[in-house]
Amino acid sequence: MDEEPVLIKLTPDQAFVLSDWLYEVMMESDKLDAIVPDRAVWSGIYTISGTLEKNLAGIFAPDYEERLAGARSRLIELMGGSEQ
Repeated sequence: MDEEPVLIKLTPDQAFVLSDWLYEVMMESDKLDAIVPDRAVWSGIYTISGTLEKNLAGIFAPDYEERLAGARSRLIELMGGSEQ
């Protein structure tokens, strides 16, 4: 088994939006059980979430909601400009 870590690169906007979504799914609801019933997958999810929290200073900023809205807007625009 290869023990080299897998690196995933995200833009700051992708990381910010993903961090918010993971927090909502993991901490603010029981959605994780419904979305990911295989608890073995949770290890990776918790690692990603923890890494994002450690590396995103903006998640503790007073203008968090504004930053999140801006990041979402920019990502939607990059994906084609229409939210589904």
